[in-house]
Amino acid sequence: MERKLFTSESVSMGHPDKVADQISDAIVDACLREDSSSRVACETFVTTGTVIVGGEIRTKAWVDVQQEVRTVLREIGYVHAGMGFEADGCGVHSLIHGQSADIAIGVDADSEAKAESSIGAGDQGMMFGYACRETETLMPAPIHWAHRLVERQAELRASGEMPWLRPDAKAQVTFEYHGVKPVAVAAVVLSTQTEDMAIEQIRAEVEEHLIRAVLPAAYLSADTAFHINPTGKFVIGGPHGDAGLTGRKIIVDTYGGYARHGGGAFSGKDATKVDRSAAYAARWLAKNVVEAGWAERCEVQLAYAIGVAEPLSLRVETFGSTAAGIDDGTIENHLRHLHSWQGHAPLTPDWIIGRLGLQTPSGYQDPAHGWTYRQTAYHGHFGRDLFPWESLDLVEELQALHCAGASA
Repeated sequence: MERKLFTSESVSMGHPDKVADQISDAIVDACLREDSSSRVACETFVTTGTVIVGGEIRTKAWVDVQQEVRTVLREIGYVHAGMGFEADGCGVHSLIHGQSADIAIGVDADSEAKAESSIGAGDQGMMFGYACRETETLMPAPIHWAHRLVERQAELRASGEMPWLRPDAKAQVTFEYHGVKPVAVAAVVLSTQTEDMAIEQIRAEVEEHLIRAVLPAAYLSADTAFHINPTGKFVIGGPHGDAGLTGRKIIVDTYGGYARHGGGAFSGKDATKVDRSAAYAARWLAKNVVEAGWAERCEVQLAYAIGVAEPLSLRVETFGSTAAGIDDGTIENHLRHLHSWQGHAPLTPDWIIGRLGLQTPSGYQDPAHGWTYRQTAYHGHFGRDLFPWESLDLVEELQALHCAGASA
C-alpha cells in the first residue's frame, strides 16, 4: 500500500498570534456576558511591551479593556520580568468604535426571512466543517496530537513540574498514512521557549515528559525523528520575539490543513458572524453524520450572503466513504430538514445560535464546567468536548429522519 505523509502544527496559548486571539475573544465574552445582543468585531495586535485593541462594537455593556487584556496575559503566564512583554507592565491601547450602521441593517433583520425576528448573516462567505474516524475526537490525527502536545506544555508550566518552560511554543506532527489510515508518527517538531539553560537538558526532558507522555507508544518507533528546539536556543519569544495578530492561525484553529477552510477567522467575532458560527455548525453536522455511522469521513460546506438568513448552498462530501443505503445527496437532504428552532429554519444564523447556545456561553453562569469564547482561542476550536458544537445530540434526529424517508 502506498505510504504517504501528512503534517499539521499547533501553537501554544503563549504564541503571539494566540495571545491576540485570546484578548479579542475575552472582549467578546466581556460584551456578551452583560449584553447577549452585543455585536463584536474585535482585532488585537501585540508586540514588544504593547497591546493594541481595535474594531467595531455595539453593546450596552461597559468593558474595561485594560483589565481584560492584563487578566488574559497574566493567566497565559506573561508574568516574568525582563521578557519584554509582561501583563502588568505592557502598554494597552484601545481603538474600538461603534459598529457600521450599514452592516447592522442587514444583520438585525432579514426582510426575506419567514420569522419576523430573524437576523441575517453577518457577512458573506463559505465555511467548512469536517470529521473523520482517525481519532476518538473525530479529528484528523496530525492536528489532534499536535494540539495535545501544546496542551501538555501548558500543563507542565502551570503545575511547576518544568518551571523553566515559558509560554511561547509550537508543535508539529507528521503522520505516516497507509491509504487513509494513520499508522505511525514519522516526525515531531517541538519548539518551546525556555529559560537560558543547557539545550541537552531541554531536549531530554521535553522528549521524556512532554512528547512521549502524550503521543501513544504504538505510533512511535526508532525511526521517529524528534526535533526539539532545533535552533539550539529559544529564550526570546512571545510578542517580544515576534508580533502577533488576531486571525493569523486559522489552520491551527480548524483541521491543520487536512480539510478545506473558507478563509474567515473566528476569534473576536460574535456569533452573528457566520465565519465563526457557521463553521461551528458545519463541524457539528459533519461530526454527527460520522457518529451516526453514515460515513467514515465527512465534509460539510455552507455559504451565505450578508444580510440574508438562509444559506446560499449546502454541500456534503464523504469521499466515497458512505455506508450502504446512504449517499451524499441523501445526507444533504436530511441536514436541510433538521428540527427548526423557535420558528427559525435549519442552518439560518438564528437556528445555529439558538441550538448551540452561542449568544450565552454556559461558562458565563458556570465557570467551572461551562465554556467561553476565550477558551476556543487556544488548543483548537474543534475536538474538545466542552464546546456545544462537539456534542453528538443530532445522531438520533438524523437517524429518525432517515428512517422516515425510507418508510415514505
